[in-house]
Amino acid sequence: MKYLLVILLLVGCEDRYRYFCQDPKNFSVKRCQRPDCLFTQDCPDYLVAPVLEKPIVQPAQVSSEPIANPRGN
Repeated sequence: MKYLLVILLLVGCEDRYRYFCQDPKNFSVKRCQRPDCLFTQDCPDYLVAPVLEKPIVQPAQVSSEPIANPRGN
């Protein structure tokens, strides 16, 4: 009985995307191309994690030194 439940759950699994233009098969559709996708903000470059496409830029290091008093007191 347990195995039947597991099999039924696995049969229902499939790749699903929350947004139409997030699916790589739809990247070339007119709806997912600029300027059409700009109004709805569902351009693929907005929806796909930028980490996968572009290198990660590290933020600048913050100095731990105290800031000088600007009034000179």
